[in-house]
Amino acid sequence: MNYSKQQLAAIKNLLYKIADDQLIIGHRNSEWTGLGPILEEDIAFSSIAQDKIGQSFHVYEILHSLGENDPDTTAFIRKANEYKCCHLVEFPIGEYDFSLVRNFLFNHAEAQRFDMLSGSSFEPLGKLAKKYRGEIKYHTMHSDTWIRQLSQATEESKIRMQRALDDTFNLALGIFEESPEFTTLVEMKVFDGENALRDKWLDVIIPKIESAGLTLPQKNSWKPAYGGRSGKHTEHLLPLINEMSEVFKIDPKAQW
Repeated sequence: MNYSKQQLAAIKNLLYKIADDQLIIGHRNSEWTGLGPILEEDIAFSSIAQDKIGQSFHVYEILHSLGENDPDTTAFIRKANEYKCCHLVEFPIGEYDFSLVRNFLFNHAEAQRFDMLSGSSFEPLGKLAKKYRGEIKYHTMHSDTWIRQLSQATEESKIRMQRALDDTFNLALGIFEESPEFTTLVEMKVFDGENALRDKWLDVIIPKIESAGLTLPQKNSWKPAYGGRSGKHTEHLLPLINEMSEVFKIDPKAQW
């Protein structure tokens, strides 16, 4: 299918949002390797991190097929304001409760996004979404299990999980920052839009949060952390980019 410049720009913007989110949270999750509270969590977070980065690579490959740079260059050789990741994924791992709740909120958003995209009229993205839905389901199962267990374990753990939810929820709402091109995507049947995605996400996470004994922040306190999709990032992104791109920048042509 031949796309106009406007349509192609809209598709690329969507792809960058997806891939950059996956790349950054993948690198953040990898920081738990060797630090998990139990050995299984070292393995689980490392596995999830590898999945996310692998998924981002394949989205960057689609971008490359549309005329963008190769995946490694796209991932590592950009200025911070050229990334389109949301603020949620940028923050350091913090304590385990923060990372766990972040993963819970992000994974369910991604699960709903890929489910929605499995019917996309943009065939490469539709095929990719179908391919990875099962993998992402495992990620949601992992976070669901630990959210429930830790929220119902002790009074201290419940307090900490509630605090982590309060601290991350507005950041998570930033996932659904709508792009100026969203009407083009909807008209093309590429993607139904971030507002529709947010509503599906809320329908899924609210019962899970309530069944764990936690309380969603009051709606009048919802203040989405927007800006990441337009290149306005937190202070945490640039140091992470510098760290994760250090080896590639030393010798981009190295063969491993």
